[in-house]
Amino acid sequence: MIGRSPTGAIDEAARAVEQGTPSDLSLDDVYHLLQTKRRRDVVRYLRGADGPVRLRELAEQVAAWEQDTAVENLSSDERQRVYISLYQSHLPKLDNHGIVDYDKDRGRVEATPRLSQLDSYLEPPREMGAPDRWPQRYAATVGLCALLVCGIWAGIVPITGLAGAGIVLAAVTAVTVVHAWSADVFRR
Repeated sequence: MIGRSPTGAIDEAARAVEQGTPSDLSLDDVYHLLQTKRRRDVVRYLRGADGPVRLRELAEQVAAWEQDTAVENLSSDERQRVYISLYQSHLPKLDNHGIVDYDKDRGRVEATPRLSQLDSYLEPPREMGAPDRWPQRYAATVGLCALLVCGIWAGIVPITGLAGAGIVLAAVTAVTVVHAWSADVFRR
């Protein structure tokens, strides 16, 4: 489908899609296309599809995701509500931007190469790993070193101040080296 402006001129992005040379989507276009969860679900579904899919099966899967249930458990109203909005609104919008080839008459939808431009916007957020324990390790090292220095100062630990300074320096160096090694600083 070629997009036309109100004056009848052919939209340049639509012309590029028609000629098989996909142009980059603007950031505004990407945000506009992905602003609704239903369109994001369509894009996710088509990313995993091999070839064209029937509009009916696409609508059923999107409805199932929205209802957090299996396709078999959907009511007729739930299926129809999604089907109509895909048919009338979401798929034509994706087709106009060259993201999908939508054959409204046959009820077929197929991803275009341009769909891959949306991939980086659809990646799931990275899960936070285990909390960083290094600040506690450094704090424990500094605390133990402070106890050692206080013990030397009070005469409880029978070593010289120079030997105590060497122990403090070695402890801080050891923790720093282990931290750097665990962060792959030396392997790069």
